Amino acid sequence: MADASAAPFTARKAGSGPAAAGRPGIGARALAASLPDLIIAARRVAASIAPGWHGRRRAGAGEGFWQFRPFLSGEPAHRVDWRRSARDEHLYVREREWEAPHTLWLHADLSASMAYRSPLAAVTKRERAVLLLLALAELAGRAGEKVGLAGLTPAIAHRHASERLALALAAAPEDAAGTLPPPAAFGPGHDLVLIGDFLDPVESLAAFLSAAAGRGVQGTLVQVLDPSEESFPFDGRTEFRDPETDLRLTAGRAEDWRAGYRQRLEAHRAALGAAVRAAGWTLIVHHTDRPASEALIALHGALSGSPGGRAGGMVR
Repeated sequence: MADASAAPFTARKAGSGPAAAGRPGIGARALAASLPDLIIAARRVAASIAPGWHGRRRAGAGEGFWQFRPFLSGEPAHRVDWRRSARDEHLYVREREWEAPHTLWLHADLSASMAYRSPLAAVTKRERAVLLLLALAELAGRAGEKVGLAGLTPAIAHRHASERLALALAAAPEDAAGTLPPPAAFGPGHDLVLIGDFLDPVESLAAFLSAAAGRGVQGTLVQVLDPSEESFPFDGRTEFRDPETDLRLTAGRAEDWRAGYRQRLEAHRAALGAAVRAAGWTLIVHHTDRPASEALIALHGALSGSPGGRAGGMVR
């Protein structure tokens, strides 16, 4: 028989989310206390990733070499790269890669259901979401990009952006970090990264994605799941509890629910993936028993515009 104390089961996720064993929500005060350690961990993870995504992969004002191209008649002579031109009979111009700071908005779901951790993982979904948010802010700050918390702070270009965003998270109202601002808050060409478990019904999120994409916003969703939320490893008599409403549901033989649960989770993810593809965004699936660097590398690829990075599909 499974432990009767097993699992917050989130009623609002009943159509797609798992009943899962875990501890109750950690609250704003506990989150604030954990932020110094999370900042250190975020910097460590960010240091393992190639620095920044500053280059926009086209010619323009910047410091990085982009390519040589033939000199065109009528151009100023000072643009000729004489060293390269001396190699053959043609004149060449050295082009630099366009490097202009762009705006990156970050949002993490910090609701009580994100505080879930099963025995299969060492961290809660909330801790991993905050770690990824701060690591991404650290990379953006190092690269000179403007980064902000969606609905909470303005976007800033600052070397220590991760620290500033962490302070804003610590001071945020209890429910503010769980609410997205309207799509009109984002401008054309902005990047938006949403981190959460996305186990709510897809309809409202799909409407948000469509509206944001219609404004020219590019985006990435990082679905953070505990491994038990994929495998549903529960057996015997198990009580599932909603950490936000304290609703309780008891299964006499939880294993009998496993096949049906997995089918509903796959159907939910298919709907989520369809909404993401329709917006031209990217979905990254990450599990809390895996290194955070895996998700950050996938995020780095999506935001840097590397081949396959902005695929409008799913990365697992």
